[in-house]
Amino acid sequence: MKYMKENLIKIKELINKSDAIILGAGAGLSTSAGFEYGGKTFLSNFKYMHDKYGYTDMYSAGFHPFENSEEKWGYWSKFIYLNRYQGVKPLYLELYELLKDKNYFILTTNVDHQFQLAGFDKNRLFYTQGDYGLFQCSKPCHNKTYDNEEMIKRMVNEQINHAIPSSLIPRCPICGEEMSTNLRSDDTFVEDEGWHKAASRYMHFLDINKNKNILFLELGVGFNTPGIIKYPFWQYVNNNKNAHLVSINLGEMYIPKEIKDRTILINEDIAKIIEQLLEK
Repeated sequence: MKYMKENLIKIKELINKSDAIILGAGAGLSTSAGFEYGGKTFLSNFKYMHDKYGYTDMYSAGFHPFENSEEKWGYWSKFIYLNRYQGVKPLYLELYELLKDKNYFILTTNVDHQFQLAGFDKNRLFYTQGDYGLFQCSKPCHNKTYDNEEMIKRMVNEQINHAIPSSLIPRCPICGEEMSTNLRSDDTFVEDEGWHKAASRYMHFLDINKNKNILFLELGVGFNTPGIIKYPFWQYVNNNKNAHLVSINLGEMYIPKEIKDRTILINEDIAKIIEQLLEK
């Protein structure tokens, strides 16, 4: 308990005294915030997928070989609605309170748009893996994405027996092929103009702060895609002796010995730690 208290004090000092803060957010952050892919949430919304096919979570059910596009979008429209269009989670609002007056930038592999919904400046956000709220051509025939909120809500409201009307199947306005969700799952992922602008802003933020007192704050980042956040953060801290790393996650606690003296590892629920930091 004393060790944890000391670490919380150190983290709060780093947040307050750093010239810049780069927040790297992974799936563990949204899990801590309350996003649940299985359990009651799945059964309340997709019981038919459990009863008919045996699925127990949204992620696995998403790979189901649906018989047609009407059934596929019946499932995916509800999936997207639940995970993108039901408002902001309290944890993200608390995180905003903690960082809103700081010089921050956010790099995230999450696709639920929670940071922007919580009030974070969209020009200080880089969603590397896409956004549930965007459609793209499945081909893709061009590098552009399209907001899908209105269409998704229509799909949810107008489906019958878990299938949408054929008229609501999203089609590319250029080539007529079926649309897909803008998620990085294979080489068809569209990096549109907004994606590239966000990437450039992130690299610029890194460059102008590279030798300053910079805090890399890693929340809920495991080893599924370590090349996006975790490994680069280790390298940045190793190359800048004024930099520090704070990593908070449940499990998967490891750090290279080269940066151990400038790293704080917290193996705990993120929501609990953020709440305690706000109290300091």
